[in-house]
Amino acid sequence: MASTAPPAQVVKTLPEPADLPSPLPEPAVDDLRLEAVLGALSDPLRLRIVRKLLLESERFDHSCGWFGLDRPKSSLTHHFKALREAGVTRQRQYGLERRSHVRIDDLDARFPGLLDLVAAWVPDAP
Repeated sequence: MASTAPPAQVVKTLPEPADLPSPLPEPAVDDLRLEAVLGALSDPLRLRIVRKLLLESERFDHSCGWFGLDRPKSSLTHHFKALREAGVTRQRQYGLERRSHVRIDDLDARFPGLLDLVAAWVPDAP
C-alpha cells in the first residue's frame, strides 16, 4: 500500500561563524520549559517564523526583514522576543539590527522530536 504522508522536511543546520556578538538574555538549556516553548509556538505567526528558520535559512541567523512579514515592526519585535524568552530562538545584536536562529541543539536535547513536528507542520494559506 502506497504511503500518502508528505516527504519529510529537512532541517537546515548551518555552522556557527566565528566572532559572533554575545546572545541576548535567554533561558539556559536546563531551564527550558515545555509549556513555555509550546506557548511560544502556539501563535501561528511564531510557528511560521520558526519553520522558515528551520527549513529555509540562507545564513546562520536572520533579521526580521528576511522573513517578508507584512506586520508592524513593534508586532514583530514582540513575536521575536516571545520566541527568545521561551528559549526557542537565540538573538544577537548587530548594531541596530537583531538577528535570530533556532536553538536546534538545545531544543533537540531537551525535547527530542519537537522541531521535527514544527518542520512537518503545513501552514494554512495566508
